Amino acid sequence: MDDDGPSGPQVRLASARGRWILFTTVLGSSMALLDSTVVNVALPRIGRDLGADLAVLQWTVNAYLLTLAGLILVGGALGDRYGRRRIFVLGVTWFALGSLLCGIAPDAGVLIASRALQGIGGALLTPGSLALIQGSLHPADRARAVGLWSGFGGVGAAVGPFVGGWLVDGPGWRWVFLLNVPLAALCVPVALRHVPESKDPQAHGRFDVGGAVLGAAALALVTYALIEAWSGSALVVAAAVGGVALAVAFVLLERRRADPMVPPGIFASRQFTAVNLVTLCVYAAFGGFFFLSVLQLQVVAGYSALAAGAALLPTTALMLLLSARSGALGERIGPRIPLTVGPLLCAAGMLLMLRVGPGASYVRDVLPALLVLGAGMVTLVAPLTATVLASVDPGRAGLASGINNAAARAAGLLAVAALPLLAGMGPDAYRSADGFDAAFGRAMPWCAGVLVLGALVAWATVRSPAPGSARPQCRTQCAVTAPPLEASRAPERPEPPAAGSPATGSPA
Repeated sequence: MDDDGPSGPQVRLASARGRWILFTTVLGSSMALLDSTVVNVALPRIGRDLGADLAVLQWTVNAYLLTLAGLILVGGALGDRYGRRRIFVLGVTWFALGSLLCGIAPDAGVLIASRALQGIGGALLTPGSLALIQGSLHPADRARAVGLWSGFGGVGAAVGPFVGGWLVDGPGWRWVFLLNVPLAALCVPVALRHVPESKDPQAHGRFDVGGAVLGAAALALVTYALIEAWSGSALVVAAAVGGVALAVAFVLLERRRADPMVPPGIFASRQFTAVNLVTLCVYAAFGGFFFLSVLQLQVVAGYSALAAGAALLPTTALMLLLSARSGALGERIGPRIPLTVGPLLCAAGMLLMLRVGPGASYVRDVLPALLVLGAGMVTLVAPLTATVLASVDPGRAGLASGINNAAARAAGLLAVAALPLLAGMGPDAYRSADGFDAAFGRAMPWCAGVLVLGALVAWATVRSPAPGSARPQCRTQCAVTAPPLEASRAPERPEPPAAGSPATGSPA
């Protein structure tokens, strides 16, 4: 039976409406999650069909990350103010429109612009999917619903590269994007029919539009400068200087605003600042690795798109199976050791990928590297999220998670832009197996070095959180592009669960 509470509808998860809410949020968030993992597999085919150079492949990834990272905090605030279902539906629709334009793009320019549109939709729907659970379901059922949401999302992340490879080798790379259209056509009417509207009655003040614009513009200019640095033109130098100037202006604006998008005061917590530095190192390495590794497998090792996508399954499968146990271990021994050992294991896995060359054996050369990398990801990702949440007051857990998620995406964005430059990859690098293999050999030590730096930062700065600090509700953590978002929560103790209702999140 459903109840109406003072903050809006309080639907029980066991009811038909509760199951529809869970289905809708999982389906919507899976669209964005799948897109973040399947597109990399399609890059070589996109480049070949559109006659594009390496810079176009970088922008195909980064145009999406740019708008997503720049607007994801705004997306959550819009839902709290104007209605979570309304913004979620808008995000799904926007994402589907961007996907359709990507699927029919006649040239690289249209594809890149459409990817940026996709990112705007992702910034609206990604925080909205979890907020719908928190705003619609009965307090006694929310933890279990979040556990199921994160578990099903983990399954989607695990199968994403496999699905992407199958589509690329089958109907073609355009279906990597077009697949989102029927998913959205199913998601939107279900949301409108079965999901109640909810808002945050305490949401107030103006949106930090200026901060969002400055942050996104700074990232865009720096990304452009890194990708186009090969040209050595005056425009590249101007973009780099302009990007740095806008980044400084963003910091100054956030310090002066009454309701900033990124409150500077949150960084007064040394633990929060330290873990975000670790996040930047870790997800920069992940972003560069997953961008280049699928190219290495296809261009150099001769794998099909399906084989390359399937090759990556061990990393996400290990996270799907073991992330909850890793989080529990982090709670027992503290985050310092996991956040030090995890990056070092990931660094070792990336260095093992140097064995992957022409005619590489999957069992002998690829699988060991991905198993070591997966073990490192399992070790570090869940404790990283837990430490972020534990470093701030419980009432700011949602904000802290959003900042950490945006930082991870920005790190991946900059890594995809900078790593080919650091590795000496020219515009036509991916068209030559020998040339790309040599550049890949120079790139992996860069990724490993950034991970070692993250491990050193963790060992020197991270300490055990205070007893009773906030803990993640998302127990399954499979996203390779960013840590999972966590919902905002009130600092006061939640209502006791009803008889027969589970009191903790699913360990999935």
